[in-house]
Amino acid sequence: MKGMHKSVLNLAIRAGLLGVVGFATTVQAQQSENEQQENKLETITITAQKRSQSIQEVPISVATISQERFNAIFSGGDDITALAVKVPGLYAETSNGRAAPRFYIRGLGNTDFDLAASQPVSIIMDEVVMENVILKSFPLFDMQAVEVIRGPQGTLFGRNTTAGIIKFDSVKPRQEFDGYFKTSAGSLGMLNVEGAVGGGLTDELSARLSLMSNHRDDWVSNSFYDNKDVMGGYNELAGRLQFLYEGDGFDALLNLHARNYDGTSTLFRANILSQGSNKLNSNYDRNTVAYNEGRNNPQSYDAWGGSLKLDFALDGMTLTSISALEKANGGGIGDIDGGNPTGPGFIPFQAVTEDQLRGLKQLTQEIRLASDTNHALSWQTGAFYFDSSFAVNSIDGFFGATEVFHGNTSWAVFGQSSYQVDEQLTITGGIRYTDDVKTFYVGQQNVNGFALVIGVAEEQYYAPIKVSDDNISWELSANYRLTPTTSLFARVAEGFRAQSIQGRDVAFEAPPSVADAETISSFEVGAKSDLLGNTLRLNGALFYYTIDDIQLSAIGGETQGNQLINADKGVGYGFEIDFDWRATPYFTLGGGFSYNKTELKDDTLTVAPCGSGMCTVLDPVNSDGQAFISGNPFPQAPKTILTLNGRYDFPIPSGEIYVYADYQLQGKTNLFLYESAEFNSNNNFEAGLRVAYTNYAHNYEVGVFGRNITNEHNLKGAIDFNNMTGFVNEPRVFGVDFRINFY
Repeated sequence: MKGMHKSVLNLAIRAGLLGVVGFATTVQAQQSENEQQENKLETITITAQKRSQSIQEVPISVATISQERFNAIFSGGDDITALAVKVPGLYAETSNGRAAPRFYIRGLGNTDFDLAASQPVSIIMDEVVMENVILKSFPLFDMQAVEVIRGPQGTLFGRNTTAGIIKFDSVKPRQEFDGYFKTSAGSLGMLNVEGAVGGGLTDELSARLSLMSNHRDDWVSNSFYDNKDVMGGYNELAGRLQFLYEGDGFDALLNLHARNYDGTSTLFRANILSQGSNKLNSNYDRNTVAYNEGRNNPQSYDAWGGSLKLDFALDGMTLTSISALEKANGGGIGDIDGGNPTGPGFIPFQAVTEDQLRGLKQLTQEIRLASDTNHALSWQTGAFYFDSSFAVNSIDGFFGATEVFHGNTSWAVFGQSSYQVDEQLTITGGIRYTDDVKTFYVGQQNVNGFALVIGVAEEQYYAPIKVSDDNISWELSANYRLTPTTSLFARVAEGFRAQSIQGRDVAFEAPPSVADAETISSFEVGAKSDLLGNTLRLNGALFYYTIDDIQLSAIGGETQGNQLINADKGVGYGFEIDFDWRATPYFTLGGGFSYNKTELKDDTLTVAPCGSGMCTVLDPVNSDGQAFISGNPFPQAPKTILTLNGRYDFPIPSGEIYVYADYQLQGKTNLFLYESAEFNSNNNFEAGLRVAYTNYAHNYEVGVFGRNITNEHNLKGAIDFNNMTGFVNEPRVFGVDFRINFY
């Protein structure tokens, strides 16, 4: 009955949105020519090719998130993983609370949960790559633009990537005074405050200060110790200070930012799945866990950084230098088995792990030389340097403390050029050379571990590791203006992800692992159109890619191992559709759909399935019980994503009242490399709603909102080594908010 209720509710939400579309179509047929003129969509300007262009002119599959959508998505104080399934082809998840997100584009990502994980999706914040998973979680506030650039990139961006880029740009200082103050309060003790102020300090110097504070009360109880409301909350503070100097032929932008976070790491829940089913069972209670270890899963991180961007105007060219430094420290602890010796369910042994990130330091330097873009031929060329070092300290309740050190130095030269053949055809080509070196060594192993005392473990020596590789990657694309409002594009691109080292298993008496570099060949064709008198924007792309030596993380088995492996090949194909439709002056509808078929191809590759033996493995297994994974989809790669959002305005004399709603549906998603009856999800969905009043005369807005308004309980991930532990999505929240703008 619960599943039937969920399906009916799911269909009702979609039917309601389609009903609104039908209503809007009827109204549109009655519009006058003047009204249609007012309906025209605004031009979306993006910087996916490192220069300002209309999204309709770029021969790449790119999706954007408007400020209105962004504000709605994050109205409940969610972290960066709230972007999951808000854009076709984009997914995000984490087993590390608000601190270490994992991203996937077109199904390609990395399920590695360690603080040293390498990912094929790059996060670019204010033109600086955030490589480590902790840096990727820097909170989002005072944002100007969010772009999701699908497919391999590298000929224009510092860090090469095989999956794509999520690019964030904050609001920059300007000479005119402006600012805002925003606050929201709601269920679970939520209290969020955000604001910014900026303007000119002199005729050439301007500044902007942006601040954010997010708070949620603890709301999850620990029944083992009969402690009420001791987990689930957080306090997060972040700030950004920018100075912009605009001189005669020279601009300089200084960006300083910092973050302080204290909260709860992911709450693992023991045996919430039953053998043969992926449905949450009676052991599951969103408001309660039963931990005997883990100190209620605390988590805290501090991060700070700065960047300096210099632009020099030369004769017909611009020279740009971007220097950046990022640092971070922190850690968290978790009751990994999700329960206690008495349950819930059968737990054969206890497991608690603490992970600490020590001394993360990332230094990047990028130099670009770009031509003026008002000629038929435009070009950019540049060089990039990356250096990163950090330590990961893993403390296991049985094996003790182990500390390993990672280092990465990389440099690259790249260039891209576009030539406008005529008014219809533009051809773009790019090339990149990358050299990458990674190092690893063990500082200490199993210190103060009980396993050493009883002889289960012994001191091991693992020689330092140094691996290096280089690569030449390239891209070629064409954009053809079929009509003044419709363009066709085609793109072929190669990408490269350097070798990776994972040393987490050293803490559990297993050697570190190394994955060889992976290379991707990607092909896509698409169309971008502004239709119905520029009231409907419809963009779509078909894609196909193959990855040689795809890097994978074999996670699980009896020891909850974390070994890097390579499969011979990975294949993905599908399509994405993005649309925005201003049906009437008062009604807009947007969203999109993606279909993504992924498949691993390696006839001999096997991995360990669940260590508990409780799951129903659907793959063939060898004599050692290892599962063959060839033919399986990539892990955490939703086969389909549907996202819809709509807004209806009710004008009134002092301003307007509007209703904004959004809905996301996630298709079948396999959680691990092997397939089982239990560790997968299908048709997970969430919906949000906001009703607000805007006063034009006094520049303020007040509203009420809800996120996950139907309070869906969606399985997001699992731990499969000694029971049927899983973790779920965020609960429903309701609240009120207020914003006032200053000019």
